[in-house]
Amino acid sequence: MQKLFAHWLPGAVLLFFCTAAVAQKQWDGWDYTFDREITPWSEMQAQLPAYPSDENLIPLNVSAITTHRYFVDSKSVSTGDDGIVRYTMVIKTSGGATNVSFEGIRCESREQKFYAIGRNDKTWARARNPQWRPVEYRDSIAHHNTLYREYFCDGKFMISPAEKIVSALRAGPRPAQ
Repeated sequence: MQKLFAHWLPGAVLLFFCTAAVAQKQWDGWDYTFDREITPWSEMQAQLPAYPSDENLIPLNVSAITTHRYFVDSKSVSTGDDGIVRYTMVIKTSGGATNVSFEGIRCESREQKFYAIGRNDKTWARARNPQWRPVEYRDSIAHHNTLYREYFCDGKFMISPAEKIVSALRAGPRPAQ
C-alpha cells in the first residue's frame, strides 16, 4: 500500500498543480478585464436646433448678483445616449444685447461645451473652438453651474428624458436641502 501511495502521490500533486495553473490562467485578470470591457465614451454628432423664439423661452434664475436675464429654449432641450444634455441658452444683458448659444453639458465629467453661436439674422455659426471645459461657479458663467446642479444632472448622472428637464425648468429651482 505504501508503494502504491508513494507512486500515486507525486502524480496527484503534479495533477493538482497543473489543474490549478490552468484554472488560474483561465481566470487570471478576469475581473480586471470584465470591469474594463466597457466601450470608451464617444460623443454623438450634435444637430443644430431651430433658432429659439421668445414663446419657447423658460427663464432661469441664476444669481441675484447679475443684472443679465437667462433663458433656456424649451424646444431645444435634448438628452443623448452619450450622456449629454444639449440646449439653447439665451442671455439678455442689461445693456440690451442678446446672446444666443447652443451648448451641451456632460454630467459624468461635469463639463460644458459650446456647439454654435447665434447670429443677428437668426442663423447659427459653429463655435470656433468647441472644447469641453469644466463647469465652474463664476459670475460670468454661473448659468452652467445652475443648469448642472439644479436641472440637468443628479450627481454624475444625466436626468432623462428631456421632458423631465423641461418640466423642472418650468417649475423653477429646487428648494435648498
